[in-house]
Amino acid sequence: MDLAAGVGLRLRELRTARGMSLSELARRSRVGKGTLSELESGRRNPTLETLYALTTALKVPLSTVLHDLEYPATISGDAVEAVLVERFEADTSVTETYRVRIRSGPTQESAAHSSGTTEHIIVLTGTARVGALTEPVLVGPGGHGSWAADVPHLYQAPDKDVEALLIVRHSH
Repeated sequence: MDLAAGVGLRLRELRTARGMSLSELARRSRVGKGTLSELESGRRNPTLETLYALTTALKVPLSTVLHDLEYPATISGDAVEAVLVERFEADTSVTETYRVRIRSGPTQESAAHSSGTTEHIIVLTGTARVGALTEPVLVGPGGHGSWAADVPHLYQAPDKDVEALLIVRHSH
């Protein structure tokens, strides 16, 4: 099963398990109903931004639709490409680890995730501007940063592409 089909199947399962109609999930996520229908049927490749909008509306971590696929899932957006490396579930949280590339030029603005979500980055190469939209910080090679991800936040590579590890911790 390819990425689009696997992700589409999981999205449909999550939506129906919550008793949500296609229209309701489209409204809550601000993703078009036609786009959502194509995603669920596996006819459309998901973008990072779209998957975050949908999983946030479903109140699940992004890795819920990406883990246990036949191969590591690579999801791209306008500015960020992410590969899920690890998902760890504990009684009170889900922790995801991604290998990310932030492309120079565009800025990715992410909507607030569920309450209590935090993000941590370790920059391998380049310099990243990351964190809350109101207080982004610069993190250079070998450096690390943390921010609350339950507020709108951003990722940007002001000079050249950034390679990094991103750890996202969701509390339940």
